[in-house]
Amino acid sequence: MIAIIDYGAGNIRSVEKALQHIGCAVTVTKDPAELLSADAAVLPGVGAFGDAMAELRARGLEEPIRKFIASGKPFLGICLGLQILFESSEESPGVAGLGLLKGKIVRIPAVEGLKIPHMGWNSLSVRKEGGLFTGVAGEPYVYFVHSYYLQAAEDIVSATAEYGVTIHAAVQKNNVMACQFHPEKSGAVGLELLQNFAAMIRKGERA
Repeated sequence: MIAIIDYGAGNIRSVEKALQHIGCAVTVTKDPAELLSADAAVLPGVGAFGDAMAELRARGLEEPIRKFIASGKPFLGICLGLQILFESSEESPGVAGLGLLKGKIVRIPAVEGLKIPHMGWNSLSVRKEGGLFTGVAGEPYVYFVHSYYLQAAEDIVSATAEYGVTIHAAVQKNNVMACQFHPEKSGAVGLELLQNFAAMIRKGERA
């Protein structure tokens, strides 16, 4: 069973449908006990960093997320769900993220000819094989919607994208994976990434 964490940040239905499409059993939950009993968890989200952290804390989900990750079971953050795994964001000065991974979220700089938000398809440069990117060849195209981007510790970066700057588009550290783009909206490539995530559950593997 994959638990999709509901903390009021949206984007849940499309993630649920994509996982069900590839044959996964899914539950959408805000209950800590149900989260901790799941085989894997997904933290989706769209919106503002500060609002997301306030909702997580108000719903008592911060500590269960930490416990789940410490258990070693597969965990996937998507879009805002990636950003709040890190330490801070320029979007919400003074608001601490979960700090589970090393890095910060900064605003995409204004560059002539490039629109903000960064919205649409962009190619990836895969830096690390395995994990979400097992068997993913070439420079896959995926779908982004964001105005802020990740600058992470280089050793955890698994894929980058170029949009005026180098965006750390995906990371992995042990059982924790996260992507700034939306795999659930990225067609066949996105489904392949989610299948790789699901395969970690079946095989009891870590990224």
